[in-house]
Amino acid sequence: MVLDARDISRALTRISHEILERNKGADDLVLLGIPRRGVPLAQRIAARISAVEGIEVPVGSLDITLYRDDLRMKPARALLPTEIPSGGIDGKVVVLVDDVLFSGRTIRSALDALGDVGRPQAVRLAVLVDRGHRELPIRADFVGKNLPTSLVERVSVRLAETDEIDAVSIDGPPEWSEA
Repeated sequence: MVLDARDISRALTRISHEILERNKGADDLVLLGIPRRGVPLAQRIAARISAVEGIEVPVGSLDITLYRDDLRMKPARALLPTEIPSGGIDGKVVVLVDDVLFSGRTIRSALDALGDVGRPQAVRLAVLVDRGHRELPIRADFVGKNLPTSLVERVSVRLAETDEIDAVSIDGPPEWSEA
């Protein structure tokens, strides 16, 4: 295990404070989590920001399924909800929140999806883990932990809301067996 529940909590607290510092407060801030695990992370960050600033930060979710460039290469997936807060995103500072940043393709898809939802003043990116290996010129503004990995390794993020435990681990390459 690379990060346990306390490590994740500290990382999210730091990210929350960095967002507040960069935005000079919580005004005009909207957090959009990328399903699955980006949504609970966005909710946790919003709760921390609200505790510091004393105002509720709007949180939503942004499904990117139909914007992915690998749709035809993988099995069909169920659409997940896109929930934009009632105030919308036009003219707001939107922070996209995801669990792992890898190639950058998910975030490119999120930017495409965001363009169909509204026109934010600015878009920032917060990730719990940045593992490198970018294929596109995308970088996170707020990172919980940089985890350099090999291409054959897999970073697994588990959150209490979806997996009953908070943990981040690096799994090795699959075991190959000759049958």
